Amino acid sequence: MYLSVSNELHANLDASLANVAMSLDDIIKENTIEAIKQKTEKRPKVSQDKFALFREDEKRRFVGPLRPGRELKEPDEDKGMVWSAIYQHILLEPKNYFLQIADTNNHIVWRSENLKSDSLPVIMYYSLKMQVTSDSVLVKGSSSYSIPPSIITLHEDVDSAFSYVDLTGEELRLFVKRTNNAVISIGYTSSVIENQLRQLFIALLVAFPLILVVSIAGGFFLAKISLRPVDEITQTATDITAKHLSKRLPEHQINDEIGRLTRTLNAMIERLENSFIQIRQFTSDASHELKTPLTILRGELEIALHSQKTTEEYEGVLVSALEEVQRLSNVVETLLELSRADTGQVRLSIEEGDLSKLLNDIVEDSIILAESKDIKIQSDIEQNLIIDFDSARIHQAVLNVVDNAIKYTPNGGKISIELKKGKILSEIIVTDNGIGMEEEELEHIFDRFYRIDKARSSDVQGFGLGLSIVHWIVEAHRGKIEIKSKLNEGTVFTILLPNNHGLFV
Repeated sequence: MYLSVSNELHANLDASLANVAMSLDDIIKENTIEAIKQKTEKRPKVSQDKFALFREDEKRRFVGPLRPGRELKEPDEDKGMVWSAIYQHILLEPKNYFLQIADTNNHIVWRSENLKSDSLPVIMYYSLKMQVTSDSVLVKGSSSYSIPPSIITLHEDVDSAFSYVDLTGEELRLFVKRTNNAVISIGYTSSVIENQLRQLFIALLVAFPLILVVSIAGGFFLAKISLRPVDEITQTATDITAKHLSKRLPEHQINDEIGRLTRTLNAMIERLENSFIQIRQFTSDASHELKTPLTILRGELEIALHSQKTTEEYEGVLVSALEEVQRLSNVVETLLELSRADTGQVRLSIEEGDLSKLLNDIVEDSIILAESKDIKIQSDIEQNLIIDFDSARIHQAVLNVVDNAIKYTPNGGKISIELKKGKILSEIIVTDNGIGMEEEELEHIFDRFYRIDKARSSDVQGFGLGLSIVHWIVEAHRGKIEIKSKLNEGTVFTILLPNNHGLFV
């Protein structure tokens, strides 16, 4: 800041000095033109001296950079423009300006009163072939001035120069300009600028510690206010554990970074809470599903051990025990498969194959499964439908859906199996006229161990894991599964598979 202000002040001073010199040269040029006109038109000669304005008889009108005092006669309108032309360029204190005008022969014809008996340097040109020392040419002046050797030598293609000179122990910033009409020298007391800069430097030294202290205090205060929501989030987050996931971080209405972060974290905590709820529900359901066959198996074995039975009766107990063991094995195998699928350990064997042929095989299997309930299986299979899919997994998924439809369709019902090919997706549609489902049941149909209203499905055997397997298989194929159902009217399962496995849907 100090250097910037210093450079700006010096630049403005130099511009002011140069502009004053140009204004003085314009005044001299106008007087020269007026003198030529008078001579050409043979008007009464008033003065043909281009410096007449600055001679002794004009001193009462113009006494340098200071405005004339009240005791002086006011100049006429034309001559009053002289001072205005100069004064508009004086940016700093006028009394610190020193002006001097010499003719092209370096004869000093005028200087400001504050110079008194001193003089300012003028310009002499030199050729590259000729050396001129500072005391080889003297400044010529009128008899009333005492002029010391003071000449600035410049190359002939340069007409002005800035410099520093010493005037009676005081340093001046000097601008000297040589024109076709005169040599104009203008100086300004540089100590004024230095004093201003010194005062600025002292002010900065005093103000900087205060500003620093205020800035630190203000920054600390603002930081404390801005970080207060973070402290609240931290305190609340420490209270959120696996047993207290119902708590949420305090949200603020302001849509800033902290507000968006808080909402994102709350959404994440909500997902975690739902996951923990599902895990607890899954654990409870799995325990229940495993407990039932184990209880039956234990009871039958205890009865067999504590009573005398015939060979046929023992065989019956063993057959029943084997059925329960198989049921336990199926539950465990299904849970292990879902667990591996969740962790990405199950790999699909995607190959190009005939989906129509697979659906025809499933229709034949479905007819056999539905015979015991006298359910009619209808099919509408589009032939020669070739897509990319895992044959074994899709067979498992579709057969699970059909088996589920058979379980929840009453005796003598109907089930239809359709296959349609679209531009991007192929549709497998399984429709039944069974007991149907309510709207709220559809939201949980793919949850593990979930079953519809037991009062309507008390005679249905199963673990509630089949549709979870179906959902995973379809998603692994980057497909979709949709369900539409009406209570007591039936259900429609639609499996959408991409014709090309590389397409995301």
